[in-house]
Formats: sequence, structure tokens, C-alpha cells
Amino acid sequence: MEREQIKQAILAGETALGIELGSTTIKAVLVTNDFQVVASGSYVWENELDHHIWTYPLAKVWDGIQTSYAKLAAEVKSEYGVALTKLGSVGISAMMHGYLAFDQHDQLLVPFRTWRNNITGEAAAKLTELFGFNIPERWSIAHLYQAILNHEAHVKDLAFLTTLDGYVTWQLTGEKNTGIGDASGMFPIDEASHDYDAKMLAQFANLPEVAAFDWHIKDLLPEVLLAGQTAGHLTAAGAKLLDPSGQLQAGAVFAPSEGDAGTGMVATNAVRKRTGNVSIGTSAFSMVVLDQALTQVHRDIDVVTTPDGAPVAMVHTNNCSSDINAWANVFNQFARLLGVDLKPNELYEKLFDASLRGEQDAGGLVNFAYLSGENITRVQEGRPMLVRKPDSNFSLANLFKVQLYSAFAPLKIGMDILLREEHIKTDSLVAQGGLFKTPVVAQQALADALDTPITVMSNAGQGGPWGMAVLALFTADNRGKSLADYLDQEVFVASESATLMPEPASVKGYEQFIDNYKQAMPAEQAAGEAMKLD
Repeated sequence: MEREQIKQAILAGETALGIELGSTTIKAVLVTNDFQVVASGSYVWENELDHHIWTYPLAKVWDGIQTSYAKLAAEVKSEYGVALTKLGSVGISAMMHGYLAFDQHDQLLVPFRTWRNNITGEAAAKLTELFGFNIPERWSIAHLYQAILNHEAHVKDLAFLTTLDGYVTWQLTGEKNTGIGDASGMFPIDEASHDYDAKMLAQFANLPEVAAFDWHIKDLLPEVLLAGQTAGHLTAAGAKLLDPSGQLQAGAVFAPSEGDAGTGMVATNAVRKRTGNVSIGTSAFSMVVLDQALTQVHRDIDVVTTPDGAPVAMVHTNNCSSDINAWANVFNQFARLLGVDLKPNELYEKLFDASLRGEQDAGGLVNFAYLSGENITRVQEGRPMLVRKPDSNFSLANLFKVQLYSAFAPLKIGMDILLREEHIKTDSLVAQGGLFKTPVVAQQALADALDTPITVMSNAGQGGPWGMAVLALFTADNRGKSLADYLDQEVFVASESATLMPEPASVKGYEQFIDNYKQAMPAEQAAGEAMKLD
């Protein structure tokens, strides 16, 4: 779309706004109906550890959303000379799972409990046994049940339970619903009904400690919607909340909100059966759309859904790139001491390029990139840690090779279950995330780690907010197509991508690293137990 056409689309309100609240960045993008990003805005934030609970204050949620939108609107004004007053459609995405609990007066009962918390082990284990279905610690139902088991006072006052994206959509539209992919991280979904599993709802409700409360679990949960359905419309109050300047008009249609897993699937065109994607960021997860049921319950594999309701096997890790960023920051400080000022992309490119000169097993180095606990490796409390034997080859090249290796290690351990024990096959595995803005290096490391061809699309760093905007456009006009056909035939017709194959020598080296990693795991577990947080 040419500049004048974009300007007219903005004036006519024929654009889609996608907002994603990620772990470290809130980002908003404005997209035209040819799927082109024409403006964006962002806000950097960090989770906070409040009384041993990872959280984000809701005040920062709105500060971040308003700041991101204001930057986007300012870019529209600067680039196209018009004010942004109308939107055609809107979609909200955020970190999946977690626990946002409200009373009958819509007041938050306890601070938002994010996916990053490893505090629901007892509840998750009991519910997994009750349902015969894996319930991860970060799922909303695990948080609720753990609060019940802990005899937390707020539980008796519950009237509504939602996720972060469901909360934001509710505040902007007045509607209490969420997309099916996001809902599947709250409570198990029945593939046939496209709703919460009725049998499991009854099992939960009949637990004596649950039955003691006046509420019923089904009444607490948001309504489940499929991609393409209408989740509501921007209210006047919602418009003012999104744009305090008052320029934005009410009325835009809302797509069902989704978690970052759902938008990742859309952004990588991985919603058909036998497709898959890997999303790399503060956390990491792989998604494989299933064409067969899993043969058994695996505590390290979640069963969630695509935004249109197909079952997905998900391997989720709490930690990924944060430790890489921390080490890169140290080297950036050293560069500045030498009088060298590097832009972030230059810094990462040089450090990643150095890793290419490392040994295939990273010289025997082992790194644990755990800022928080990690379910897959049974680490309750994470402590970032670099471990080496006296005869390990401690060099810059190996140091940064092991940073990349360790970022993918928990994901590798989880994926091995899916590929080797369940024999799940994929026709494609597409990766997205900020690490892939630096060409080739991280992509090759991931291919070697998973021993699987990895494809990266040209929008690898764009990801979630763009995927959410695509879902918003799909809600506004699906062009008479299913989501999978819409993505294939409308969105990704001329997409650019590059695929890297695993290199046998590097695959062998990574397996040696994983062996060393597993041998050193007791040291990481002990560090979390011994080095207590204040």
C-alpha cells in the first residue's frame, strides 16, 4: 500500500491495532488491511518480586499501554500528517496464564500472579491426578486451587478470574471473554465443544474444599471465543483509557484476546495440523499442532489450542534470553570503558559472531540461565550460574556459545519427550523472537539443539503484536475463509523466509553439552535452596 493509500485508510478507520503485553516490552502496532505495519510504539517494563511473588502492578499495565499507543499515534501524525481518531479493529495479547482475581465490585483481590511463579506445585500435581490431564503450575486453575489449599482469605470473595489480555479487553470493551487459546491456559478445553471441559469443571466443583464456597468455577471464568468471533466493541470509557488525549473514537470491533502463544502461531503461520513454531524471548515455548492425541500424560507437555480451537502440544520454559542480555550488558559496559559505543544490534552481532569460533560442546562450559524456577528441570528457585571444570576451555567464543546453548536447554529437554517418546512429527517448525534479529547464529544454534530444520520469517522480530493485529483483521473481515486458509492465502502469500538445517557435528556437540548440563543440575538446584532471597 502506497503512502497516500495508507493515509486514507487511517482517516477512514480501516486499520487494525494490535497490542501485546510481553514480559519485557509492551508493544502496539498499527496494521493496514494488506497486513503492513505502518506505525508502532513500545514501552519497556520488568516484572517485580513482591513478597516472593512475580507480578506487574496494574498501574504499570495502563501506563505501558497508554505510552505505547501515544508513541504509535505520534508516529502516525509525523509520518502521514493526520491524527489517529478511528480504528477498524483491535486485538489484545499478553503473557499467557497467571492469576487475576476480582470481587463482585470489580476490585483486584491480590496482586497479579504471573506465569513466572513456581508456587502452585501441590495444586498442579493434585489436579493433574484428578483430571488425568496435565495441569502446569502457571495455569490459572492451579493458582486458584493453590490459593484454596493455602486458605487464602480472598478466595471467598471471588467473582471473576481472568488473564492479563482478558483483563485489558474487559476494561476496553466491558465484555468478560477471551480467545480459546488463552482460555486453554486457564482451564482444560474440550476440543469437541470448544469450551471448558464440562467433566473436569464438575470434578473440580465437587472437591470438598471447593464446594465449601458459594461460587461455581464455571461462573468465575471468562467466556470462550474462537478466532473470528466478535469479542466486543471499544467503549467511550475504553477509548479514553487507551488514549487519554481524547482523540480516539469509540466503536472499533475487538478480536478475542489471545496469549502470546496464540499470536506466535499466527505470526509464524503455524495453525494447521502438523505445523509448529518456537517463540524465543524472556521465556521460550514450542507449539506443535497435533494430528493425533498424546498417548499419555506428560508433566512437561501442556495441551492447549490454536486460536481456532485445534489441540496443540506446548513445551514451555520459564527462562530463555534474560541471561544472554545480562552478559551482553556487562560486555557493553566494558566496551564503554574502552571508549567504544556500540548500538544494541552491533553488540549482539559481535558477541554472537564470536560464538561461531567456539568448540562444538562449548568447551565443556555449563550455564544455567535461570532467573526464576524451571518446571521442566525441577528447579524450584532459579539462580543464574556459570559452571566449569578446571580443564574446561574458558574463552569468549565458548562463553557466548554456552549462552546460546543454555537459553535453549530446557526447551530441548522438553521437546525430546515430544519427538522421541510421542513420535510427534511436524511438517515445519518456524522460529520467532528478538534473538533472531541477529541473522543465522541463534537460528543455527536452535536447529542444532532440537536437531530439526528451523525456519525464520522476515518478520521474526515483529511477532506477537503483529499476529494479534492479523487476528483483529480476521475478525473484521475473514474473507469467507478459515483461519488456516486466511493465513495461507491472504497473509503469507509472498512471505520471505530462510531455513537452516541442523549440522551433524554441532548436533553431537550440543548433545555433549546437554549431558554436562544434566550432570551439573544438582548444583543449580542446591544454589536455589542455599542462596535465599531477602
